[in-house]
Amino acid sequence: MARSRGHRNRDKNTASLPQTPKNLKISDGLDVEFDRDLADHDDLEAMARSKAADQRAKSRRK
Repeated sequence: MARSRGHRNRDKNTASLPQTPKNLKISDGLDVEFDRDLADHDDLEAMARSKAADQRAKSRRK
């Protein structure tokens, strides 16, 4: 009789050993070079909407 899918001895640690440490994963996802002096009204408005959306997303996670 064959073993079920849930019974794997060989790869038990694979899921719990990530390649990137947790302290390096914390990021807001923003990697953008931005100059406020060159920004126009649309850029500033988009930035404000983005910040508001980030705040809503962070408040939902808690």
